[in-house]
Amino acid sequence: MGLLDNLLLGLSVALTLSNLFWCFVGVVLGMFVGVLPGIGSLAAISLLLPVTYHLDPTSAIVMLAGVYYGTAYGGSIASILLNLPGTPATAVAALDGYPMSKQGRAGVALLMTTVGSFVGASIGILILMFFSPLVVSVALKFGPAEYFSMMLLGLVAASSIGTASPAKGISMVVLGVILGLVGADIESGLTRFTFGSMNLYEGISLVAVAMGLFGVSEVIASIREVRTGVPNRHISFASMIPTRDDVRRSWMPMLRGSGIGSFFGALPGTGGVIASFMAYAIEKRVAQEPARFGQGAIEGIVAPETANNASDQTAFIPTLTLGIPGNVVMALMIGALMIHGIVPGPQLMTKHPDLFWGLVMSFWIGNLMLLVLNIPLIGIWVRVLTIPYQLLYPAVLMFVCIGVYSINNNAFDVGVVVLFGIVGYVMRLLDLQPAPLLLGFVLGPLLEENLRRALLISRGDFLVFVERPISAGFVAVTAAILAWSTVRFIRNRPTQEVLEAE
Repeated sequence: MGLLDNLLLGLSVALTLSNLFWCFVGVVLGMFVGVLPGIGSLAAISLLLPVTYHLDPTSAIVMLAGVYYGTAYGGSIASILLNLPGTPATAVAALDGYPMSKQGRAGVALLMTTVGSFVGASIGILILMFFSPLVVSVALKFGPAEYFSMMLLGLVAASSIGTASPAKGISMVVLGVILGLVGADIESGLTRFTFGSMNLYEGISLVAVAMGLFGVSEVIASIREVRTGVPNRHISFASMIPTRDDVRRSWMPMLRGSGIGSFFGALPGTGGVIASFMAYAIEKRVAQEPARFGQGAIEGIVAPETANNASDQTAFIPTLTLGIPGNVVMALMIGALMIHGIVPGPQLMTKHPDLFWGLVMSFWIGNLMLLVLNIPLIGIWVRVLTIPYQLLYPAVLMFVCIGVYSINNNAFDVGVVVLFGIVGYVMRLLDLQPAPLLLGFVLGPLLEENLRRALLISRGDFLVFVERPISAGFVAVTAAILAWSTVRFIRNRPTQEVLEAE
């Protein structure tokens, strides 16, 4: 089928009442979660994974994707109004958004971030639509060796790039891979690391691991947090109207931010955080008056927000076409599909075109919903910020336990959630990132499967990974990333020791 036929197929899927409803639920939940500081899309999607068991695959992934990019819209609200970033990627918006809020221009800042978010998301979706078939046409030629090398590259990049200690990140990936091996062997059926427990025969539950590492650990970390009252900021529609100068200063930063975000979103291990900071740094460098930044410059808001949302959309390119998650949220997306027996990769577009193109077209619908809903609901989101943590988090724990128990009606899974909640909190104290662990846990079984297939085909010859050109290229890039991360860590270590001493 041609691109037009695929788009029409996607529209017919996305416009069904069921998918429209779950898309709406996803984006509204995403905005809600984005507004609440510290929770983020990762914890929200982890908590919603049990719901996906009761939905068809398309509706499930449409809802989770709506939560993912919906948080980017909602996260800027707390950043601008209270200087409390709802998500890490929206922290940059606080640099100029909060000064604008103190100047009485919060309405303009919120409106322009919404417009910038929609522009960035639209450009990201267009790139997803046109480039995904090209990536798939190349990836269909991959064999087990190429898949193994590509997954290895994704894991190393995601655990090394942007982390303070590459060794810690890679060690967490290895631990995740080991946890992913628990259960029956994929070929022989023999049990591994089960310690005689039949509860582990099918492996550790992805839902339980994700809920514990990101949901329960967040609750534990926030028990001692005391939040002061939120000031009442009344924002009228009239106060949202930007000046002609605001519009003139915003368009080029939006376009530059879209390009930066689209590029970094498609690269494993980077994503919206790096894209938003990079967009802000570039705007400050090209500005005629760089001193305005940090004092309420409109460019300092729209550029990172546009980059953040463009990155969220293009992150689906490697996830859906190659089965390589660009970030840990994309790993959860892969896990949600695997729950339904669908393995993301080049054959997803050919075997499940309705799911692929239905999801892509739902992005347009979801972003239009966010554009329409975000402005009228700002007053509600401001009130949401007043919810005390001591009321919010016990409710979260209750739904976690109900959700994970309802999947298999097994109390053992609830115990796994509690265990990984404690592990996640201890990892926080030790400055160990849980995201690489989850990436290794999701990709570990696929990594093992392709490794064993490649070695069976080559009769146990490990040179197969460097004899095939594409696989050799992935291995070379992986080695280069490891070397670069190691050198960067060694160079930065004296500076870190000085800062710790002070």
